[in-house]
Amino acid sequence: MLTAGIGAKLHPLSPSTYNGGKMQEVDIAIIGAGAAGLAAGKELAARKASFVLLEASHRIGGRGYTEAFAPGVPFDLGCHWLHSASLNPFVAIADQLGFSYRRGGGFPWNFFRDGKAASRQDKDDYAQFRAAQDELIASKRGDRDKSIYEVTERDSPWTPYGDHIMSVLCSVDVDQISVEDLLAYKDTGEDWPVQQGYGALIHRFGSDVPVSLNTFVHAVDWSGSRVRLKTSKGELRAGKVLLTVSTGILAGGDIGFTPTLPDWKREAIAGLPLGNHNRIGLLLDEKAFGEEMPWGYTVRDGDEEPFSLQLRPFGFPYVIGMTGGRFADWLERAGERASVDYAIERLARVFGSAVRKHVRKHTVTAWRGDPWVKGAYSCALPGQAHQREALARPIDQMLYFAGEATSRASFSTAHGAYLSGLRAVEEMRAGAR
Repeated sequence: MLTAGIGAKLHPLSPSTYNGGKMQEVDIAIIGAGAAGLAAGKELAARKASFVLLEASHRIGGRGYTEAFAPGVPFDLGCHWLHSASLNPFVAIADQLGFSYRRGGGFPWNFFRDGKAASRQDKDDYAQFRAAQDELIASKRGDRDKSIYEVTERDSPWTPYGDHIMSVLCSVDVDQISVEDLLAYKDTGEDWPVQQGYGALIHRFGSDVPVSLNTFVHAVDWSGSRVRLKTSKGELRAGKVLLTVSTGILAGGDIGFTPTLPDWKREAIAGLPLGNHNRIGLLLDEKAFGEEMPWGYTVRDGDEEPFSLQLRPFGFPYVIGMTGGRFADWLERAGERASVDYAIERLARVFGSAVRKHVRKHTVTAWRGDPWVKGAYSCALPGQAHQREALARPIDQMLYFAGEATSRASFSTAHGAYLSGLRAVEEMRAGAR
């Protein structure tokens, strides 16, 4: 991944946090400056609370991250869509900050199967397949929780395409997706892409929140009356700590807890692992395509893994290759060059080998290898959907938890993380009464 965010304004270490190396005291310490941490910090600042927001990375935004692919050409390496827009608070924030987005649906999509574009009949057949799959999943509401793999059609020629879409949406493969969890998601069907970049929107939203960057918290001692935090820049004590880091960080032992987290909390973390979803960006010159084309293609030959290509979003001269689940992990391990070659090869199948000469630049995400996240977003394993509430539950009015994985109905989204940050602030306020 490239390291420069659009309009990045990095916050230095707050002088109110550490003073000449002496132990400092705050009411609340927030760990992680993604959408959840920024929302909590903004709310606490409005209430004039004593808090510090600590971020291990060099930037704010977490999994919301926009880079400049070329001058005037933003590219989202992380979240991009204002999901469930009528329920999404970032829509109003985008309006307030002057960001643009595309409303509604109607994104023309196509398939490229075995060397040729899908026919109208193919598209109709796939639409019927998807509708039948959705009915099968919905019919299991209230039953013993199973995986999507267990309850859907496995023998259709369209099954690999449906599985691929699920892996991109959920970041894990269908055998790891809980039916109960998927059905709990509030999906209004309004998925609106942000023209200037969702990551840029989150960054602008949080740009006035004081954040101590490059500050890695490696130990949280909650054995006493106040929580003691050991960080890469010193130590501090807080009455309460809000952890907004990913379940990848919590499960990986990057933060040591004294005493260790209770069994029920560790089980919740284990039940909500991060999957993987990567984006391969190919910047092309203006002569690569004509004016009229589908929004994107899903490409597959023979028995290979399907691969999706989004073409020229908002008219920008680039293509996005999208991967999810185990295949995303495999391709990430293969390396950046292998990922780029894979995407170019699939693009050439659709537009011919001449398209290769139009590729000018590339960028490839690698969320599994990001040391401050360790994956894309959470998905409850079969039988583990209830763990979202457990992950969100505070411990002894000292340790609080937020982030997309704690959201029961808006998980894997930036707005779910945002709302969880506000929820945690209310919990801390109620706990202080």
